[in-house]
Amino acid sequence: MLLWVALALLVALTFGAGFLGALTGLGGGVIVVPILVIFFDVPFVDAVGASAVTVLATSSTTGAAYVRDHLTDLKIGMFLEIATVPGALLGAVAVIFLARMSLVPALLVALGVVLLLTLPFSLLHLSEELPPSVVPDARSRRLHLEGSYYDEGLGRRVEYRAADTNAALGVMFGAGLVSGMFGIGSGVLKVLALERALKLPMKVATATSNFMIGVTAAAAAGVLLSAGYIDPVLAGPVAIGTAGGAFLGTRVLPSMSNRAVRYVFLPVLAGLAIELVLRGLGIL
Repeated sequence: MLLWVALALLVALTFGAGFLGALTGLGGGVIVVPILVIFFDVPFVDAVGASAVTVLATSSTTGAAYVRDHLTDLKIGMFLEIATVPGALLGAVAVIFLARMSLVPALLVALGVVLLLTLPFSLLHLSEELPPSVVPDARSRRLHLEGSYYDEGLGRRVEYRAADTNAALGVMFGAGLVSGMFGIGSGVLKVLALERALKLPMKVATATSNFMIGVTAAAAAGVLLSAGYIDPVLAGPVAIGTAGGAFLGTRVLPSMSNRAVRYVFLPVLAGLAIELVLRGLGIL
């Protein structure tokens, strides 16, 4: 009976993680890893493996819906994957090595710091609805990295163009590295690259990030699976919960404002990041 209660609680918590992940483009893994480590005492590297599977489930669920709603920019997403996939492969190898060297507390602190570092950038643009005037660079113009979508919240069609592709590619390599090491899909950094470097609208950044995290997580999951760090008994319920929450998130996002998306996630992200740092330092 206790096992069934734990499984039900796990599915409920990860349902919320999938919902927030779909709204913000983070994939839910950024919340799933702390949940597994903090509340269920799962070893860190096993939590990373389970989270990589849930990111795949979330991306598959949200990908189709956001493509249908014309929010996902497939061209920009595939262009940036040339940087994230190599980073994810290196990150997955690194986390296996660090776990075997008993450096898990350092990984917990590192993950918390990574999450905290994203907060100032988001807070500076908390009230921004759409990016200001955007000047695309030469590569963006050559590859026609631009598009448009109908914004239900604004009630009009919004056109956008990608700006600084060099900066975006650099951040995306780091995003892949973080994804492979922490099993979080690295949506935090992907959204930052898409919104801040490329200056895409938040909804397009969120939808495109949800598409990209699946490709990145697939690269890392293969390495973790071959090393024996993906437990189907753990990954199954977590994937079910996050996929269900992600589906609900895809129904809500189109009608939300970009500001509302930021208001929803930032407090949760800050709380989890601080708790991870404290736990890694042995304070909790």
